[in-house]
Amino acid sequence: MAAVKDAVLERAVDLAREVAVEIAQEPQDVGEYLGAVREAERLVSHRFACTARGYRGWAWTVTVARVPRGRTATVCEAELLPGDDAILARTWVPWSQRLRPGDIGPGDVLPFRPDDPRLEPGFTPTGDPEVDEVAIDELALARVRVLSPQGISEAAERWYRGSRGPATPGSVASSAACGSCGFLVPLQGSLGTLFAVCANEWSPDDGKVVSLDHGCGAHSETDVPSMPSEWPAPDPLLDENAIDVVERGSRETEGGDAPAEPVADAEPPADAEPPADVDTPAEVEPPADADTPADVETPADVETPVDVETPAEDETPAEDETPADTGSATDADARPADGP
Repeated sequence: MAAVKDAVLERAVDLAREVAVEIAQEPQDVGEYLGAVREAERLVSHRFACTARGYRGWAWTVTVARVPRGRTATVCEAELLPGDDAILARTWVPWSQRLRPGDIGPGDVLPFRPDDPRLEPGFTPTGDPEVDEVAIDELALARVRVLSPQGISEAAERWYRGSRGPATPGSVASSAACGSCGFLVPLQGSLGTLFAVCANEWSPDDGKVVSLDHGCGAHSETDVPSMPSEWPAPDPLLDENAIDVVERGSRETEGGDAPAEPVADAEPPADAEPPADVDTPAEVEPPADADTPADVETPADVETPVDVETPAEDETPAEDETPADTGSATDADARPADGP
């Protein structure tokens, strides 16, 4: 049954606009009058266009009513409602359902799920020491809930297909898999057959769970010899023009010290015999006509005495008779003054 026309309520347009302007953020957000809607008997809603940005197709709606036989309109409620062509937000999704991995920040707490299919009840001690020791110490089942087969399967699938599985670019380019790396820490349980934890600080996966067939450039055995190749290694290239010229005796020692002094020639021992293949020259006697005073001593530095007569050019002895030295004081004393 359609509502009966109510002249008192339909004429309350000014009252409805005043209320719409009052609840709007800005007065200019209330636009033109869009008409009245009879909601029920003695209940009418007046609608005004909303001109605020982002609210296309929305309308300010003010509902008025009156008591029976009353002649005064009273405001029941006022709100902003969408029209037929209004821009609406997405359907509301509860917070616990719209969370994604990585959304949890410091201080955030996930809602408790008592029926989580990824978990199952943990181990309850039986009182048998052997059974309890295996379950608690080795299998780590002394918890209220543990991973169920579904939880283990989902974790393995997620890890293996993630960024630390075998299909990443770094893993494909690596020379060896993580299964042979010395920095790999194995896991317990069924996940340990396929995954382990990286403990190399130089690796991009340090502290992360990696698959055994994953790989990176920080493998512990990267210094193994290179594999043989069918192509021979080229000969080394030597740059003969790059020569360091070092002057003898001008190199200084490290630290700016003075150059080292040359080592004097070592004197042979007194009892050393000359080699057999070296001919010792025989003592050459001075010429017979050389007048050497008997009382003249030759100084130690082998200087020619000033009073010794030099033989003439025509009296120069032959090359084979040239004395090897000017003679010492001992040789002069040993020979007679008039020659042999």
